[in-house]
Formats: sequence, structure tokens, C-alpha cells
Amino acid sequence: MTAATQVADRGSAAPNGTDRLPGRALLRVGPVRVQIRRRSVLVAAALTGLLAVAMVLSLSLGTPYVAPADVLRALAGTGTAYDLVVLDLRLPRLVLAAVAGAAFGVAGTLIQSVARNPLASPDVIGITQGAGLAATVALTSGAAAVVVGPAALAGGLVAAAVVFALGARHGLAAQRFVLAGVAVAFALRALIEVVMLTADPIDGLRAQIWLIGTLAGRGWTETAWIAGTLLLLLPVLAWAGWALNSTALDDDTARGIGLRPVARRIGLAGTGVIAAAMVTAQVGAVDFVALVAPQVARRLVRAERPPLLCAALLGALLLVLADLAGRRLFAPTQLPAGVLTAAIGGPYLLYLLLRGRRRPS
Repeated sequence: MTAATQVADRGSAAPNGTDRLPGRALLRVGPVRVQIRRRSVLVAAALTGLLAVAMVLSLSLGTPYVAPADVLRALAGTGTAYDLVVLDLRLPRLVLAAVAGAAFGVAGTLIQSVARNPLASPDVIGITQGAGLAATVALTSGAAAVVVGPAALAGGLVAAAVVFALGARHGLAAQRFVLAGVAVAFALRALIEVVMLTADPIDGLRAQIWLIGTLAGRGWTETAWIAGTLLLLLPVLAWAGWALNSTALDDDTARGIGLRPVARRIGLAGTGVIAAAMVTAQVGAVDFVALVAPQVARRLVRAERPPLLCAALLGALLLVLADLAGRRLFAPTQLPAGVLTAAIGGPYLLYLLLRGRRRPS
């Protein structure tokens, strides 16, 4: 799953025989040599530190205020007067924000790398809209609350299957895949509006809150589902950290070195889809985290493709900060996390579009 490593074959050694490339360190594990980008390690370490600070602040700020020292003592289990506030009220929501943000970062990295397009993310290519349509139908039809999550998961996976069916007709070409996803997303969004307009106003409001995406009222159960999915996908993600190195190759070059490009793209995109569908089913349609995190991480690392680990850390950091801002900016009124991520992602999406227009043809 590491974003800072790539497997190098024996022919990739430096010509001077030192086995070192500029900006990289080389680890040997038997016959396998792993090149580690020093900048990736530094960025990952910095993001980990920032995430730790953000998590302590999230546990500290609120009513009542808890001093950071008391937060650390509560986490250490030494017993404080604020154990109930820190461990029972704030910690479950915080851990969910971090795990969900990391899952969004992973999903966005895989999908953008396959699509070779910085605008490709679960909320752009229809996965979020598929989950949203299924959840809206469940919420407006009087279904039990326990049904909403599985329905959203199924909806996201069905939408992804439709996108794959449309985009894979000619080998899952990047441009066709993105165009198919955008078309499916628009169609599903229209269906969501139809369902909400014909629903009872109270049920429609519940669906609208879910569609915005919020962490309020959620905790360990949702975290367990997302973390369990990531753990099950861990072997695939470990493979993906290496397989992503070949996504920039054209099909003829990839086949010439013995790779199966279409199978790889389907495997990578499918892994991203599963992660995105699961996290959307648990926390709602929190938009733009999967869009922003991979590209910002790529720019921090100065790599050709989004780095997997750094994108996961940045996604966790963004969602933790968005949830903290949503709780505190207009306290006692709480804003859903999806509102804050949209406030970040909207201008960033506009920046990408304008930046693309300024490029010479």
C-alpha cells in the first residue's frame, strides 16, 4: 500500500554500480530491491505529524474544552475527569473521520491513476451518485435505518458496474472511462432529484442530509465496516502500490514488457470502487476528498502519479479538519462535513479546469 516505494528490477541499478538513484534510497530484501523516494518518506512523516496534531485538537476543542494534556492522559488510560467526553463522545467520530478520509484518498488515487485524469474521482464518475440514489430510495420509502448502508453500498457497486460496462468496450480506455462515468453520474443525479421531489418532505430532508455527508451520530460501527474493508483489500493495495507505476504506459509498451494493461486497470479501478462505495455507504456523499487528496499529495511529493500512502494520509487530514471546522465554526450549530469539503473542493475543481485551459495546445 505504500506510496513511497516501487519495486525495481535488476536492470534499474544506477550505471555507476552504486545502486542509487537521485533522491532515492535502495533497500534489499533478498533478490528484491525496493527504491524508496526520500521526499515521499518526508512528506508522509510530515502528514502523519499534522494528522496527529489535528486529531488532538479535534478531541480538545468543543464544549467542554479539554486541555491537550488531559486529552493525551485520557488516551493513555491514566484516568481523567474528561474520559467520558474524550473517549466516548469525541473519539469514535474522530477515528471515523480519519479512516473514512484515508479510504477516500486511496479510492481517488486508484481511480485517477487508471483514468489518467485529475478530475476523475468517485463523486465525478457516478459511484457516489449510485450510492446516493439507492440511499435516497431507502430513506424515502420508509425502510429501516439499518437498510440504508447496504442499499448505498449496492447502489455504488451497480453504478460502477455500469460505468465499467460502458467504459471497457475498447479495453477500458482512460478517456472513455471518464466520459462514461460523467454521463452515468448526471443520469443518476437526475433520478435522485425525481425521487426527492416525489417523496414526503420529512423523508426528503433526511435524504438531503445523507447526500451532503455527515459524521454526526456515527462512530465505531461505521469505522469497523470501512477499516474491515481496507484490511481485506490490504494485499490488493500492496500490489496496487507497485502496479500503479505502469499506469502511465501506453498499452503497446506495457504489453511489450510482459504486462496485461487492461487487467491491471480493471483491478486497480475495481479496488478503488469497492473502497469508495463502502465509505460512501457509511458516511454519506462526502464529496471532493477523493478528488483533492491525490492531486495535492502528488504535488507535495513531486511525482508523476498520485502517491497512495500520502494521499491516504492527506485524505484523513482533510476530513478530520473539515469535521472539526463543521463542529466549531458556527457552534452550537454543526455543519455537515460534506459542506466543508465542498467548500474546499469546489474552488480546487475550478482551479484544475482553468489550469487546463491555460495549457498550450
